[in-house]
Amino acid sequence: MAIEKEVLTTGEVAKICNVAPRTVSKWFDSGSLKGYRIPGSRDRRIPSAELIRFMRAHNIPLDGIASGRTRVLIVDPDKEIADPLHQVLSQQTSYEVRSCTSSFQAGMECEKFRPHVLLVDLHIGDGDAKALADMVRNNEHLQFTRVVAMSNKLTDGQAAGLRGAGFDGFLKKPFQVRQVVEAIEQATNVAA
Repeated sequence: MAIEKEVLTTGEVAKICNVAPRTVSKWFDSGSLKGYRIPGSRDRRIPSAELIRFMRAHNIPLDGIASGRTRVLIVDPDKEIADPLHQVLSQQTSYEVRSCTSSFQAGMECEKFRPHVLLVDLHIGDGDAKALADMVRNNEHLQFTRVVAMSNKLTDGQAAGLRGAGFDGFLKKPFQVRQVVEAIEQATNVAA
């Protein structure tokens, strides 16, 4: 278990623990999670050794400690889209990326990988992307996972209606890597 930094921000701790940054602030303010404030600032810093102690004491899985990076799961039945996207995001960003081609695989992978962002094609062949988004919303372990829909078949009006259907964002295919990164960052609201 290696954390690259000795001191972490609340945003970094939130990604590692898969919780909202505000939750980390509450842990800090209550004294449960030890750390310090930067003089002259409200910013908090948590030593990595203290984070590990806290996670063990509260039975928080330590699997997020290995990277602390934003975890992205790509769900697209079209391997000609999923594979290059996986490769580019893995090579050109600091994200930890996995991909799968079916909603069943996505459900299994979500349980193990606990992604911060799920990029899901709305037209997955074996299921319903809306059902997958609902599964994520109803899983207490995935409550902070953001779901970004992808499609090349929706009108702008249909795409705008996705937020009300449980999606946190939308990418119109074909897209550029920059657009994907912006959608991920916007969904997580925490800089990578």
